[in-house]
Amino acid sequence: MSESIDFCREAFDERGDGADGNLLKLKTGVEPRLFAVRGPLKGLVIPLPQGEYWVGRQPTNDLQLEDNAVSRRHCLFIRSGDTCILKDLASRNGTFVTGTPVTEQQLEPGDEIGIGGSVFCYLVDPSAGPPPEKPGGVSSTRELRLGESLYLSPDEHTILPPSARALHDLRTLLRVSTLLHSFRGLHDTKSASAAEILRSHLTSLLLDLIPASHAVIHIPGANPGEGPSNAAVLERTIGERVVIWHEGAGNNGLSILAAPLIVRDEVAAVVYLESLDAEHRFDEGHLQLLTAVAGMAAVAWENATILGWLQEENERLQSELKIEHGMVGVSDKLRDLERQIAKVAPSNSNVLILGESGTGKELIARALHRNSLRAAGPFVAINCAALTETLLESELFGHERGAFTGAITQKKGKLEVAEGGTVFLDEIGELSPLLQAKLLRVLQEREMERVGGTKTIPLNIRVLAATNRDLGQAVQKGDFRRDLFYRLNVVSLKAPALRDRPEDTLPLAEHFAKKYAAECGRRIVGLAPEARAYLQSYSWPGNVRELENAIERAVVLGSAEMVLAEDLPEHIRESRPAAVSASMYEEAVEAAKRQVVLQAFDRVDHDHEAAAKILGLHPNYLHKLIRTMNLKPALKRARR
Repeated sequence: MSESIDFCREAFDERGDGADGNLLKLKTGVEPRLFAVRGPLKGLVIPLPQGEYWVGRQPTNDLQLEDNAVSRRHCLFIRSGDTCILKDLASRNGTFVTGTPVTEQQLEPGDEIGIGGSVFCYLVDPSAGPPPEKPGGVSSTRELRLGESLYLSPDEHTILPPSARALHDLRTLLRVSTLLHSFRGLHDTKSASAAEILRSHLTSLLLDLIPASHAVIHIPGANPGEGPSNAAVLERTIGERVVIWHEGAGNNGLSILAAPLIVRDEVAAVVYLESLDAEHRFDEGHLQLLTAVAGMAAVAWENATILGWLQEENERLQSELKIEHGMVGVSDKLRDLERQIAKVAPSNSNVLILGESGTGKELIARALHRNSLRAAGPFVAINCAALTETLLESELFGHERGAFTGAITQKKGKLEVAEGGTVFLDEIGELSPLLQAKLLRVLQEREMERVGGTKTIPLNIRVLAATNRDLGQAVQKGDFRRDLFYRLNVVSLKAPALRDRPEDTLPLAEHFAKKYAAECGRRIVGLAPEARAYLQSYSWPGNVRELENAIERAVVLGSAEMVLAEDLPEHIRESRPAAVSASMYEEAVEAAKRQVVLQAFDRVDHDHEAAAKILGLHPNYLHKLIRTMNLKPALKRARR
């Protein structure tokens, strides 16, 4: 080799890259020449000899560039005298002259030639030294499409350079793959979604891997005030779906890397990195590495999104499993109700379910949903009496970010969540006039807007409503909209009170006893005869809900293998059935109660309110006590 070649090699080795850097093969010659202004050979002078001068990644080239962005045979310099022509050899990433891709071009003094991550300046004048820094510098941008990273290349003939940098990057990608696809930290997330946790992990990981001073995972359409500083790079990354490496003008310009995460053919997020340190600029290796990381992260992002959806769906299904869907009983009234449900369920009509509190109106709604064409869709229930007007509006219709204080994110309402399924509105009679008007629009137009939003959202839902109020009377008083009442009351079903179907009391009690025995891990074989007698004689003003609560209490507090009479709440045992004989203890307690009540009336000259006061009882409860203990005859005799 000539002295100039030795000089170039010595200068290259003095930079500390001699062992793993690019291997140069330079032929003799003086002018013209190439001066490396960017890339691993920065600062070197490379003479161009007469004839052909080949550049590429293969060792057989005159100038070998171990750069993943450089093709095996990348380009060719053809020199004849002082004239030099540059030809691109159908390289994968192209050859650039002053920022413009070329196939063949005659070079002019001062032209900047881009080959992969390197930039060379073409010099001709023998007295010319290195090109001066242009005022303000020159910015440059290189892009790489997803999947084109050599680390993820499907081409079996692709050979990675055997350098320490490549080995380090491969180990890094193995670590990235392990971390991104480990979801142990993404389970049981209460305060943040799986995607948010992955977003935080990915940001920290990138700052460890790439010498960036700032890293952002930007989600298109969200956090508009917190976006990356270079909006043009961001827009190009999203619009063209390419990974971009941008070098700002001058040493103080930003070095930027940006890569899209493509999930289900949409840009779910953009990984954006910046470096302000002139000593730690991004290079071609960082571009290749980020492209590979973006491909891996997109899969992890999709998995995190699916995991979040599965968690929400699991919570919804678990909440449904807490409620018994089937209706238990043998009465004719229950059979009639089941026949009506079978007729109404397949239609898409709105249904108004009437009945006293505790009669199982929600069970009827669930039975309608289960037997409808929407059974595969969600069943979403909401109690209109449980929330204030403002909270109920947000719960039903959702809200946009910033719609009110505390609305830090966008939220879908129950109506939107129920898309393709059924919405059950319990206690519909408690809706305020404002929400009545908004619900009427939903029923008429099948569309809605979120609170604080302007976008109209179409709805494909079936609405079931329930109330224990007389809505017809509420309409007459002006408390409920007439037009909404007619929209809801397309079909009405009546949930019968338990006192109207007494033959269902014992089957229901046995059903609840088995249910709560299983939950408590107790062995219950049935109901004792005296307990059955008490249950049948009681009027059950609280209907099925009161019966369920009484049996649950009996199972929890009882100790025998049967539900005994003494396990039942005291108020159920106040009126003893004729079939139940009183024990000595019970007779003594009843006699004492009778005596105390009669004495109280005698002291206050039979004033009911005063008697209740000195007994410490509510007047209504005292009326009930007199009735159940059959004290009216004794009180009449005492007043004579």
